[in-house]
Amino acid sequence: MSSDLAPPSDSDADAKPTRGAGFRRAILRGLGVVLPPLLTIVVLIWAWNTIDSYVLGPIEYRIQQAIVWKIEDTKTGFPEGAIANNERRLDGFTYKGQRYVPDPTGRRFFPEYVKNIVDERADYFGPFTPAPASARAYWHHYVQLEYMPRTLVVPVFLIVFTTALYFLGRMFTFGLGRWFVHAFDRTILSIPVVNKVYGSVKQVTDFAFSEREIEFNRVVAIQYPSQGIWSLGFVTGNSMVEIAEANGEPVLSVLMPTSPMPMTGFTVTVKRSEAIDLNITIDEAIQFIVSCGVVVPPQQRNERVVSAKAKPTIVVPPMK
Repeated sequence: MSSDLAPPSDSDADAKPTRGAGFRRAILRGLGVVLPPLLTIVVLIWAWNTIDSYVLGPIEYRIQQAIVWKIEDTKTGFPEGAIANNERRLDGFTYKGQRYVPDPTGRRFFPEYVKNIVDERADYFGPFTPAPASARAYWHHYVQLEYMPRTLVVPVFLIVFTTALYFLGRMFTFGLGRWFVHAFDRTILSIPVVNKVYGSVKQVTDFAFSEREIEFNRVVAIQYPSQGIWSLGFVTGNSMVEIAEANGEPVLSVLMPTSPMPMTGFTVTVKRSEAIDLNITIDEAIQFIVSCGVVVPPQQRNERVVSAKAKPTIVVPPMK
């Protein structure tokens, strides 16, 4: 009877769950290794594609249009003095020593060297880019190849874009520029619906890119909002003298940020003895708060896994 009531061995009960848990842990650790660099690359590619589509692309096209307008040499027919290359009109003509060929529409003629350069380097535009369908399209491709290759356009754009951001930052930081920015913000924030989106985006960008008006001294942990609940806070300085005198010891002003938007929070005053200094940077603390505690600084990680499994207990009634 005792053998029937004996609990199963741990090795038999936990064999399959242990293998499954090990497999899951390996998958999760693999994701933990792959996702951070992958997501970083995805975000950077998204940011660059956005700038390329809405800033660089339109500027590049307008400059191409100006260059094409300046150098384009397209004929709508045989000019006076032109010599036909053959009996057929579609064979083109020679004019002032320059050979002209018809475009794909057959209605306009443009220099043969432009067509040859674009056709020979068609792979520059990618395998899925359609061939030019008109003389104007051939000229645009020619200008992009000869005058505005991406190897030149992108570095120049980055230099000009960075310089423009620098001067805009200087311009709108003080005086009239600062007043203009505040007036613009007030105008946008007075528009229904738009103010919700603009206000949220501005909070994030101000927190990420602007210089903080509040200088954080260090990161501390305090028991807030009640005893036994620990929260991260940023020390902004020593608090009021009268509060320190009432407590009989120095006190600190601490900003308690909220997750996942640390630009909002509460200011509390705590005893210096009740604040624990943490060995993490301000940026690491912000990452911890934004991620709702998922991203823990490496020096603060606890690698020990506490098992919550309890071994089954079978109570055998005493035999009478």
